Amino acid sequence: MDAAILRLMALVAKGVAPHRMAREVELIAADWAAAPEADPAEIRDRLDQLQELIAAGVADAEEQASDVDTSEPAAVKQAAATLAALRATQEATARALEAA
Repeated sequence: MDAAILRLMALVAKGVAPHRMAREVELIAADWAAAPEADPAEIRDRLDQLQELIAAGVADAEEQASDVDTSEPAAVKQAAATLAALRATQEATARALEAA
């Protein structure tokens, strides 16, 4: 779980596009499901935990975006990109959880 969160956080920090973030969640969920000892209930638990952490990240990003000085276009653009990436990650996690 920690490795997945670190992987996603690193990608957000790099400014990866939302569709790439969603794909990364799909890859993480697929890796978990493909593990030889994969237990569907455990995978759902991991996805639940991931979803909770991402939801907290989205809430934080929304708060930070609201605090950005609108007179600084670069900061506004960065905040919007980060929020979009996190929302895409959140949506992809929800889809993976529904499919699990």
